[in-house]
Amino acid sequence: MRTVFLGTSEFAAALLTRLVGERGQSDSYAPTLVLTRPDRPAGRGRKLASPPVAETARALDLELAQPESVNDSATSELIAGFAPDVVIVCAFGSLVKEPLLSDYEMLNVHPSLLPRWRGAAPIERAIMAGDERTGVSIMRLTAGLDSGPVCLSASEPIYVDDTFGSLAGRLERAGGDLLLDALGALDRGEALAFAEQDEDTVTYAEKIGPAERLLDPRHPAVELERAVRALSPHIGARVELSDSSLLGVQRAAMARPTVTDAIVGVHAHDGRLLLDCVEGQLELLEVQPPGKRPMAADAFLRGHGLPSL
Repeated sequence: MRTVFLGTSEFAAALLTRLVGERGQSDSYAPTLVLTRPDRPAGRGRKLASPPVAETARALDLELAQPESVNDSATSELIAGFAPDVVIVCAFGSLVKEPLLSDYEMLNVHPSLLPRWRGAAPIERAIMAGDERTGVSIMRLTAGLDSGPVCLSASEPIYVDDTFGSLAGRLERAGGDLLLDALGALDRGEALAFAEQDEDTVTYAEKIGPAERLLDPRHPAVELERAVRALSPHIGARVELSDSSLLGVQRAAMARPTVTDAIVGVHAHDGRLLLDCVEGQLELLEVQPPGKRPMAADAFLRGHGLPSL
C-alpha cells in the first residue's frame, strides 16, 4: 500500500517512526513522501529550526517536502506523482482543502476522544480540564476542524500525576496501533465503518497562549497544578516573582487545599518554594530560571533570595 504522510509535531514524528518501524516486517505502510511545514525561527536566538517531522523524515531517509502551502497546485502535483492509496495526516497544523480532500482517502490521527477537544492542543486541554480519560481517534479528514467521521478510537486514563510528556507517550503508542489496524483493514480490501461525530458535545482545544503559561494566584491552586503538568516538559508554565521576573515551573504539587492568611504570591518557607493562591497553596518542586537548566526548588532557593514567611 502506497502512503503519503502529512505531519509536523513531536506526536506526528513518533507516529511516523512507528510506521517506518514496521518496515522490517513489510514495506507496505512506510510513506513514500512526507510533507511538513517550512522551517521557522525558534528559541531565544530565533534561529531557523525544522519541525520534528522534518528531522525524523531525514533521519529515516524518507522523501521530504516542506511547501509553504499544501493546497497549491505544485504540491498537489507532487502528491499525485507518488499515487498514494492513503494520505495519513497527524498534527499537520494547517487545513487541507479541496481538491486533495476528494482526490484521496485521507485518515487523520487525532489525540482525543472526538468530538471532545477538537483543535491544536487536545492533550494539554484534557489535563488542564481535569478530565479522567482521553484517547485517540482515527477520522476521515474533511474541510472542518477535526470534524470528520470517526472509524476507530481508543480510550486512555489520565492519571493524577500525568504530565503532557507521560500522557502523550501512551497516546502515541495507542495512535500507532489504531493507524496500523486501519491501514491493515484497507490493505485487505475491508471497508472502514465511519460514524459521524455528535455536534452537540463538541469542545475545542485552542492553542496554548502566552498568558495561559503564567501561574496566576488569583486562580485555585488545583487548577494551576494541572496547568503545570499539562505544559511539562514541552512548553512550561511560569510564575512571576516579586521583582517581576518570570521563573519557569516544571513540577509542582498541592501543599494545602486552603490558605487562611492574606498573602498571595511566591515565597520561601522551611526550604520550600510556595505559591499561595486565593484558594489553596502550591509547592513548586522543579523550576527553571531564565537561560538556565531546570533545577530542584531548594537548589534555586540557595542562590536566590525570596521573602520568607
